[in-house]
Amino acid sequence: MRIYFTLLLITAGSWCTYAQNTSSGKVTTTQGQPLDGAHIHIDDLHAMTLPDGSYTLPGIPAGNHRVVVSFIGYKSMDTLVDIYHNLTLNVVLKPTSTQLQEVVLTENVSAKSTTHEQKLKTETLEKYSNASLGDALKEIAGVSAVKMGSTIVKPVINGLHSSRVPIVSNNVRMEDQQWGTEHAPNLDINAAGKVSVIKGASALQYGGDAVGGLVLVEPLTVLKDTLFGRTILTGDSNGRGGSVTSSLHQGAEKGWAWNAAGTFKYYGDRESPNYVLSNTGNREANFAGDVKYIGSNYDLTAYYSFYNATIGIAEATHTGSTSDLVRAINSREPNVVRPFTYKIGAPRQEIQHHLAKINFNKKIDDNTSLAVQYAFQLNKREEYDLRRADLINKPALDLTLATHSVNADWKQINGNATIKAGLSGLMQHNEASPYTGVRPLIPTYERYDVGAYGIYSYAFSNTLTADAGVRYDFSHIQASKYYQITRWQDLGYVGVYDKFIIQDFGTQYFTKPTFTYHNVSASLGIRKELNGNLSLLANAALTMRNPNAAELFSDGLNHTNATIELGNLGNKKEEAIKVSATLLKTGKVFSFEATPYINRINNFIYLQPGQAEATNRGTFPVFRYKQTDAFMAGLDLHADWNITNRFKYIFSGAYVYGQNTAENLPLIDMPPVNISNTIRFTKTEWNSFFAELRSEAVFTQTRYPDYNFNANVLVNNEFVSTLTDISTAPKGYHLLHFTTGMQFKTGKSLIAVNFSVNNIFNIAYRDYLNRQRLYTDEPGRNFQLQLKFNY
Repeated sequence: MRIYFTLLLITAGSWCTYAQNTSSGKVTTTQGQPLDGAHIHIDDLHAMTLPDGSYTLPGIPAGNHRVVVSFIGYKSMDTLVDIYHNLTLNVVLKPTSTQLQEVVLTENVSAKSTTHEQKLKTETLEKYSNASLGDALKEIAGVSAVKMGSTIVKPVINGLHSSRVPIVSNNVRMEDQQWGTEHAPNLDINAAGKVSVIKGASALQYGGDAVGGLVLVEPLTVLKDTLFGRTILTGDSNGRGGSVTSSLHQGAEKGWAWNAAGTFKYYGDRESPNYVLSNTGNREANFAGDVKYIGSNYDLTAYYSFYNATIGIAEATHTGSTSDLVRAINSREPNVVRPFTYKIGAPRQEIQHHLAKINFNKKIDDNTSLAVQYAFQLNKREEYDLRRADLINKPALDLTLATHSVNADWKQINGNATIKAGLSGLMQHNEASPYTGVRPLIPTYERYDVGAYGIYSYAFSNTLTADAGVRYDFSHIQASKYYQITRWQDLGYVGVYDKFIIQDFGTQYFTKPTFTYHNVSASLGIRKELNGNLSLLANAALTMRNPNAAELFSDGLNHTNATIELGNLGNKKEEAIKVSATLLKTGKVFSFEATPYINRINNFIYLQPGQAEATNRGTFPVFRYKQTDAFMAGLDLHADWNITNRFKYIFSGAYVYGQNTAENLPLIDMPPVNISNTIRFTKTEWNSFFAELRSEAVFTQTRYPDYNFNANVLVNNEFVSTLTDISTAPKGYHLLHFTTGMQFKTGKSLIAVNFSVNNIFNIAYRDYLNRQRLYTDEPGRNFQLQLKFNY
């Protein structure tokens, strides 16, 4: 580890900055009269106009920003502006005509959020235009990623992922068979206007099962009557492919507005420093768009998105005999290496996800609003295995998940108090096609959910706010599933779940397992503003999560993970109590946040590897869903230091401690300590030139359980019991990344050119949270060229 501490000491003294620009101008009425005391907000920066209506707002980083200008008695201006140089922005506000009524003077204080919402900057979203949501979220302190290869990436928040981290896209909770690590979020990051991670009472609006946290993806909203667009072209050396995304936006204060965005990606095999990662190409063709009508006190929106992806799974993860499996895992060398190709064979995923919704927002009065929404999602997932003859083009897994959901949310501001309440309902049907010729990993099932929540926030003063929330959820699930009698006996179901058996076919049972859950979740938060731009936020939450379909019913080969997975009908719902605090400092020169937390989870569900099992499609490790009591604690850190106008230093770090308290063992698959240091130099006069060097250090995970097993390997015509090392974490690694870029103004358009090198020294490494680490290294060095056109 000495080398890591040396490298960290070298980079810890580094500094960088984003391009700092200044916006200035005047705010006047339609008659040209200056407005004294008008508020100008550009993201988190704020200024007020002088008596002559003028203002100056420095310290604006280069990029696309939301600008809000407001003054009492006048319509606010809310729009998006590209700021890459010093900008003169003059604003004319129109008066609001209101009928005079009896006036009662009161002194109200608005309730501030007790939850620290961590947002991704527009620059970061554009940077990961060719990647996934999970890749981009790693830029947030305390968020890591669990992966299957290089293209299936899911966010990990404080050590938890998948069903414990719901993803809400455009106010719709994603239902895309998200239960395991092998199913990445089926959405296009380029359709997002804002991405954030939230915890606390506000998460109750979307469900009571956000044990780890909540990812909120919101679309771009433009209230100014304007038409603009964006195109991003990205080319990568590793994968020898690229992506193109383009969007158009028509905003309006009233009347019709619309957005449209499309993305296309085409990549071949990725390459590690020492060999080609065969069959790891991917394709995507995505679209998202909406049409909105804005009335005087209401708006109506129709939205549709389509996600279409083909994802290759490294062929080295699928082995033949037991000897091949043990050799592949123990030797740390892939058993299949072929020349580079763009062809995507088996194993692979083919995914289509449709999301359509319509929502109506009504402003009942100045303090009360109501939102009603209906959404439909259709997820089609086909997984292709290494098969022969007539079966080569037939999927081994074919699932179709249809979800209907309705939501109604009511909000009222009453003096210093804010009240939110809502109802939700869900009807879901999963169809496992019987025509694959393979027993489905996940069976056909139906699920019904009903939920209700209430959140109360109160501002005791300008410096103290508290909120509390409670939610009730009812859920019912019934599956239709065939069990082999030998598997039924092996799982210990005889005499325990016989009530679910509908028919006995001699070698298998036809069953209808049925479960009903009643959950109560709650949250309490407090925010205290301290001196010196310091804020202290504290949150406590009770969350309950039902076992998902995979954790209950899995029975067979997971083609993506190359593992046999077995659910357990005895799995109970998880109950978690999480307490966290955030010390937050904001400032133009220095800012930081520190978030310690503890999380105690009863009936924690995890996948435990065991013996190898031979099938007619090869030999695979067996993973069983188990339950235990878990204790987790950790610390997230982030700091920004603007040392000068040209240099800035950025630090992020996270530590997670996970313990299986029932068995006194470390929890499996906990993120290791990770630290990131970034240095950046900016010269605005050189067409907003910047150069950035980022150090990424991931330490060796020393806390992991020993689930190694012995397998019989044929040696000289005799079976020899051989230890299979499936548990040992790979060594830590340290990577350096470089990025540079400039912007050029051409008429009313802006062109940005960025060039980056990831993994500069082409380091060979394996990541503990990548399920394919047992078989292959991570991709090596990648040169990337990105062109951005704003018009």
